[in-house]
Amino acid sequence: MAAFIVRMGPVLMLWLAVCVSGSWAVDRGNFKTCDQSTFCKRQRALKPGQSPYRALLETLELTNTKLTLQLINDNNKVRLLLELYRLQGNMTRVKINELKPLKPRFEVPDVLINDPPTEPLSLLSQDENGMVLSLGADSQRLIVSAKPFRLDIMEGREVLLSLNSRGLLAFEHLRIRKDTLADPEGAEKKEETDAASEQTEGEEATKEDEKVEDGMWEETFKSHTDSKPNGPTSISLDFSLPGVEHVYGIPEHADTLKLKTTDGGEPYRLYNLDVFQYELFNPMALYGAIPVMLSHSPQRTMGLFWLNAAETWVDISSNTAGKTVFGQMLDYVQGSSETPQTDVRWISESGIIDVFIMLGPTPTDVFAQYASLTGTQAFPPLAALAYHQCRWNYNDQEDVAAVDQGFDQHDIPYDFIWLDIEHADGKRYFTWDPHKFPQPKEMLQGLEDKRRKMVAIVDPHIKVDNSYKIHSEIRSRGFYIKNKDGGDYEGWCWPGNSGYPDFTNPEMRAWWASMFAYDQYEGSRENLYTWNDMNEPSVFNGPEVTMHKDAVHGNWEHRDLHNIYGLYVQMATAEGLIQRSGGVERPFVLTRAFFAGSQRYGAVWTGDNAAEWDHLKITIPMCLSLGLVGVSFCGADVGGFFKSPSPELLVRWYQTGAYQPFFRAHAHLDTPRREPWLFGPENTALIREAVRQRYALLPYWYQLFYHAHRTGQPVMRYSLWVEYPQDTATFSMDDQFLLGRDLLVHPVTEEGARGVTAYLPGNGEVWFDVHTFQKHNGGQNLYIPVTMSSIPVFQRGGSIIPRKVRVRRSSSCMEHDPYTLYVALSPKRFAQGELYIDDGHTFSYEKQKEFIYRRLAFANNTLSSRNLAPGSQFTTLSWIEKIVILGASKPSKVTLKMPDGKESQLEFDFDASMSVLTLRKPGVNAGVDWTVVLQ
Repeated sequence: MAAFIVRMGPVLMLWLAVCVSGSWAVDRGNFKTCDQSTFCKRQRALKPGQSPYRALLETLELTNTKLTLQLINDNNKVRLLLELYRLQGNMTRVKINELKPLKPRFEVPDVLINDPPTEPLSLLSQDENGMVLSLGADSQRLIVSAKPFRLDIMEGREVLLSLNSRGLLAFEHLRIRKDTLADPEGAEKKEETDAASEQTEGEEATKEDEKVEDGMWEETFKSHTDSKPNGPTSISLDFSLPGVEHVYGIPEHADTLKLKTTDGGEPYRLYNLDVFQYELFNPMALYGAIPVMLSHSPQRTMGLFWLNAAETWVDISSNTAGKTVFGQMLDYVQGSSETPQTDVRWISESGIIDVFIMLGPTPTDVFAQYASLTGTQAFPPLAALAYHQCRWNYNDQEDVAAVDQGFDQHDIPYDFIWLDIEHADGKRYFTWDPHKFPQPKEMLQGLEDKRRKMVAIVDPHIKVDNSYKIHSEIRSRGFYIKNKDGGDYEGWCWPGNSGYPDFTNPEMRAWWASMFAYDQYEGSRENLYTWNDMNEPSVFNGPEVTMHKDAVHGNWEHRDLHNIYGLYVQMATAEGLIQRSGGVERPFVLTRAFFAGSQRYGAVWTGDNAAEWDHLKITIPMCLSLGLVGVSFCGADVGGFFKSPSPELLVRWYQTGAYQPFFRAHAHLDTPRREPWLFGPENTALIREAVRQRYALLPYWYQLFYHAHRTGQPVMRYSLWVEYPQDTATFSMDDQFLLGRDLLVHPVTEEGARGVTAYLPGNGEVWFDVHTFQKHNGGQNLYIPVTMSSIPVFQRGGSIIPRKVRVRRSSSCMEHDPYTLYVALSPKRFAQGELYIDDGHTFSYEKQKEFIYRRLAFANNTLSSRNLAPGSQFTTLSWIEKIVILGASKPSKVTLKMPDGKESQLEFDFDASMSVLTLRKPGVNAGVDWTVVLQ
């Protein structure tokens, strides 16, 4: 590493010095505030209640698929075109663009999985003040008010949502810079000026266009100047949500699950950035941006999807914000009639307004609505749900072999070992360091012999080196992003001077995918998968450590599409892994940067966290927030990337990570080694137990991901309000969560904790401690004494969860092992669950319908397994080894019945003190029908 630094320029040397020094905190001065982002400052200066926009009702056109209506800005006479769509599935789409822009404005491609199907709108009434349209379902109406322009969506007499009710719609139209008319390109400017004259009407418009504020045509931040050739192009729109006090989503931020109001502070920022050890509990932008917000009240859940890939800021205000509990009680006692309301304002630097209003009304409905727009979570290989071991960096092949052997020696299972940037030849991705990794295929074969796998990093910055094949081909094909002057854009990243491929170009993505072929990616094998880091994109010497906004992607500026760049990188990489197998194998790709739709391509993680207790705690709301907006496959670096965890913190992090979807330990190169066995036998045993709990639950994890892939429902059921939408106690809760419907997890995240208080939801529900089988009633706060071995997890009464309790060194080694079924009974409902089985790694479940999907149900003292997918076909060698029934009574006998009429008596044990019935050795194949009767 030292020799490498000597050869680098001063900018990269400074960056690396910060990265490996003891200064472990973000430099906030590297990143803009709203006041420093001039379009945000301009938009935020607008006052509510002064909207200049008026609907021109005489321009109304209504077809079977949409309504169009012109809006006019009475200050500058610029006209906008409003398009309204009623979409199938209880959604409304609103698009606003310039009626006659000087040039096309960017509209985000490749995020929607198809053109959303529409349903007809019908005009119910109209006068000079507005119109009323029917949205079809449940007496829903869309009210269009003309002056000022406003939209209200109503159900009966209830207003569900209002658009521009605060008058903060603002649309900066494309215009000609007046002081450029005399330049050598005057003829071209003259044509644009003529076009501009068609766009506006009258002297007022000319005066409006001549107004120039700082930052409209050029903006400087620190030493970087943004040329802004198109001038001011920002957009803004406000939404009001009556009856709503709780809103969620718009990741990624290191903050609480429930979004906070931003009055008097910074708005939430959505702008993918490489933030060095981020701060907690603030609205700064991080690595990914998903412009989706959910609102929730006991009556309804709704969603807003703001389809814009430019830098975006979100303001939130509430009429109940800041009220103390006493103040709220006083309002109640005095009979205050003020209806709670949350107001949200979206501000983006460029593009158009394109917003999807998802009307729910339940959380499940909103998840399904969003999935119908952007797709569902990719169904990962089973092994990807197991444990991953990573650090920056494992030094060489011998180091990899030693770590691999260490897991076996200490009887800790793992599936993936990871290689960071030092594995490549001089940071040239798709290569191997010839001295440290001279025989990569042999190394991979050694892992495959143990049925394990590897992930190697492939970042999207390419070393500028004419002898490097990847660089030479990208340059010769013209696939690099261009700078504002037309040359290849170059910046500094890990290899030194680097080019940045234009992944927005489908030809570039196709070429990139082809590089993962086994005959192109030398040394690769079937068990090598990929990690895309630094894909915000990270540019060490760029503004805010990212790309200049006036860089060029074909016809578009980088400012228009910045937030979607990382999605395109992961998309191309995932396609490459699919293509290399001839379309047979499912890919696994981890990405740091993401956008709406990224869930279709793999997993994300929460970036460069730190070995601190608060960073452990924040992993829960960060992943919960991502799950609400479609990204179920989320995790955090176990142990913290920066700094060195205490043994207690490391153990608690393993215990938490074992119950989060993506389970990977990772560490900075400047930290001491922290493989699980390096902290003494006692802590090794605690970590081993946490990892083994993860492996035992892999059948349940796999079933949850199959369900998420099919339906869009989240794996981690975020704050418990998703399953208990009327239980207000759950609305702001983010220190515990549900996995699916049936496992409640309350990790221990406090240093020195001797107990935790878990909220068990549901009056009339029962919950069973999965470790002790102790039964507890729902609807209570339960204090749980804890020791270092404690991981508080509860199974909901009325559920059946499959496990594989014979834990081996990798998930693949457990493929044919038997299942144990845990049946938790409830006085409120009969128990049910599911069992999903396929080959664990190919697309055969989808293409050939090769899978097993069974319904497990317990009712009237009878447990049964029935086929949920009669058209599917798959055989398994796994069998049902044991059935554990919690909350049971002692039977006199237990009979196993098969469809062919054969019956056999099962041995059983009954623990009267805990009401636990254990049925031993049913021995029935996991893929067939069977019934067990208790008598």
